[in-house]
Amino acid sequence: MKQSASEGTPSSMSELNRSRIINFLFHHGISSRAQIAKATGLTAAAITKITARLIEYGVISETGDLEGALNRRSIGLRLNNARYQVIAVKFARSLVQIGIFDLSGSCKEIHDFPPIHNNDVVDAVMNLKQYINETIARNGSIVAVGMAVPGPYLSDEGRIASVTTMQMWEKVNFLREFHDAFAVPTFIEHDARSGALAQSLFGSQIDGNSLAYYLIGEGVGMGVIDGGALICGSRGTATEIGHISIDVDGKPCECGNFGCLECYCSTRAVKEMLLKPENRGIVEHVETLLPREACKRLFVKSSAGSAKAQRVVREISRYIAYGCVNIINGYNPRQIIIGDILSQAGQTMLDEVKRIVAERVLPELMDSTSIVLSDLPTDATLTGAAAVATNQFLRNPSRFVEGMDTPKR
Repeated sequence: MKQSASEGTPSSMSELNRSRIINFLFHHGISSRAQIAKATGLTAAAITKITARLIEYGVISETGDLEGALNRRSIGLRLNNARYQVIAVKFARSLVQIGIFDLSGSCKEIHDFPPIHNNDVVDAVMNLKQYINETIARNGSIVAVGMAVPGPYLSDEGRIASVTTMQMWEKVNFLREFHDAFAVPTFIEHDARSGALAQSLFGSQIDGNSLAYYLIGEGVGMGVIDGGALICGSRGTATEIGHISIDVDGKPCECGNFGCLECYCSTRAVKEMLLKPENRGIVEHVETLLPREACKRLFVKSSAGSAKAQRVVREISRYIAYGCVNIINGYNPRQIIIGDILSQAGQTMLDEVKRIVAERVLPELMDSTSIVLSDLPTDATLTGAAAVATNQFLRNPSRFVEGMDTPKR
């Protein structure tokens, strides 16, 4: 029952060729049959046969004339992104968020569940199933559900090994609860790897072959794409940077380690920082706020020019930068994309991160690595859950389009 975004290899040559054509149109937009043939290496006859089948089932459509080589006119083809939709579910400790996306990554609607506490988890799972089933029943365009869960996520078992501050999530087996719960397929992936996939599929000016998505929110995680493939590890817990120690004698972490990065730059760590005597008053009534709300108010004050708020943001940024140093030295990605709640600290944070990384990384590595903030219009983890499902559609389209893989009589 293991589920991973990197799985889903097409089961036949015909399915592989369909996938190649659909992927080309997904990444390149409107294209001619000749352009597709040149890019994929398929013959003109094969392209004609396969695209006819895809048109018949509404996966792609013709768009009219295109300017071709030697001023010849050719008919354009496009992927019908808007015809197919996926449900995306983001689990983030106290937050469960649901979105509906089309295949282009465009968000149609978002629903936030009320904040969840440890003793609410069982009811939250039940309510989530009901909400998703009702959504699928009233929306015939939905073809899959994608879920993004916090790490360390043991994908071979379907459970989270450790969830700081929300241990009840550790008792939920996501595969058992959701794998067969709906009328459409469900795919589950680690949240940061989902974010990496979202950046690869939907991000602008992103090198989808070499990137690290650095998730800094209620927890800290990372997803790495190397050579176009997600790095997952033997049990699905690879690239778990939130539990890499940056201080062997540092703060104790609920995972059993000391000095874990997550203890210094998650939303909870930021709230703890704001509760220190020297930072009291920077955010009013901080003790009554949820950690993510405390962060957002801090960042608003920092953007408005508060010197005290900017000082705290720079202190947080120092720890974020230590994570970037480890990412560069450990994985050497071409790009590091910082996302989730703490990315809202904006340019003040990014400038400080780059300054510290430049001091601590070999110049040759620093010069070849760009560090940017996520540019996705919707939360990268929620979009990532959509990307998990979309990626499966791109790999195995006939699984989601009834009858397409049945030979004609």
